[in-house]
Amino acid sequence: MSEQSPPEDARAGHPDALPEYAERVLEVAERIPPGRVMTYGDVAEWLEEGGPRQVGRVMALYGGAVPWWRVVRADGALLPGHELRALAHYRAEGTPLKQAGRTAQGHLPRLDMRRARWDGGADAEGHT
Repeated sequence: MSEQSPPEDARAGHPDALPEYAERVLEVAERIPPGRVMTYGDVAEWLEEGGPRQVGRVMALYGGAVPWWRVVRADGALLPGHELRALAHYRAEGTPLKQAGRTAQGHLPRLDMRRARWDGGADAEGHT
């Protein structure tokens, strides 16, 4: 699926308006509880629209206003360029991490996806 954008006339009237898909992605990011994460693909599956790349694009463009560190890569690697900021959030929230091996680049931990991944569970009222 391609990225969605509002029609040209909608953008002219509201230059700061987010595309509807972006709003939906950001709403999911805000629902993820502290200490838990969803992958880009999980978010797309939750929305029943788009895919991991579309979710990643939304997070890259608009994710700064939501808990962006809770939407992650499926392999548990920390977001390149934002590793230390994300790691500080994970530690503050008690997000499960796996210690880095000696050969890991930068000796940074990874997310323990088995324990940290959130599926929407009982806290997910209003699922679209």
